[in-house]
Amino acid sequence: MEENKKSKPSLRAKADKIKDFRCKNLIAVIEYPNDLRNIGTIIRNVNALGVEKAYVVTDHEFLPDDWQEMRTRRGLNTISASAIKWSFVKKFHDTETCLGHLERNGFISVVTSPHTKGRTNVVLHEADYTIYKKLAVWFGSESIGISPLALERSVLCVNIPMFGIIESLNLGTSSGIVLYEITRQRREFQNRLKARIAVRKKTKSFSPPVA
Repeated sequence: MEENKKSKPSLRAKADKIKDFRCKNLIAVIEYPNDLRNIGTIIRNVNALGVEKAYVVTDHEFLPDDWQEMRTRRGLNTISASAIKWSFVKKFHDTETCLGHLERNGFISVVTSPHTKGRTNVVLHEADYTIYKKLAVWFGSESIGISPLALERSVLCVNIPMFGIIESLNLGTSSGIVLYEITRQRREFQNRLKARIAVRKKTKSFSPPVA
């Protein structure tokens, strides 16, 4: 029993092992969520799908300002299945501040909404999310959806195709579907890029024998 315990890899070792599979320069933004459980669910999705970071726009005190403090909150650990410990989360008090921070750091924003229309509207699986080097994906609140400001400052408005009588999904479910498709595309792109770089390095290091 003791031997099995020692041979089991630590969580830190596992985190280091999967680090290369994370989608770099990809941030999920949750705008004015009403329910702490939805924050926990999205952070869990962020971690499971390999999104690099999560930003939360809220003026509620149920979410601490500091990530280190978030990590010690038992409630957040429980509802996020401990993902809060392994995924960086940053809090902003308003949409303008969050957008400003993203834009100063070169991020392009896309918003998600089942019915709201933006400047360019796309069906989730029909868009290419690899053309943006730095991408922020916004999810609106459960009650009012995405804000007009976030919509105005985004390049795409993404919707999930639905074919039932009920054309709506809860925030946790919709974020999981959207982030799965976006991380799938960006991870495949990253892998192809790494493969090309490896081939170039191998070609450069190969020196033909002198005749």
